[in-house]
Amino acid sequence: MTEIKFSIEGEDSIAATEELLAIEGITGNYTVDSEDIKKEPVITTVATIVGLVGGAIAIAEQIRKWYQEYKQNQSGKRIAKVLIVGRNGRRLLLENATIEQIRQILES
Repeated sequence: MTEIKFSIEGEDSIAATEELLAIEGITGNYTVDSEDIKKEPVITTVATIVGLVGGAIAIAEQIRKWYQEYKQNQSGKRIAKVLIVGRNGRRLLLENATIEQIRQILES
């Protein structure tokens, strides 16, 4: 099975990635792009989702809620952008993505 990848940029991307992977129904891991740390203080993580348990709509809703909390700085932490790359190579920026668009990426 090909994985779904999340590229998360921002000063708090590591914490955000850990919270993403803690969402019930998501199984995966992540790496930190060490080149970004050397160049500038913006960190990029790449989370690889290897398994989804439960309904795609419920998980899409949780992903959207997770993203909105970070973008609105409700958690006191910040991320700049999140890109999802689906199994078929389709890409989606979460900036203005709907729950339906996220679901389609998860199921593709």
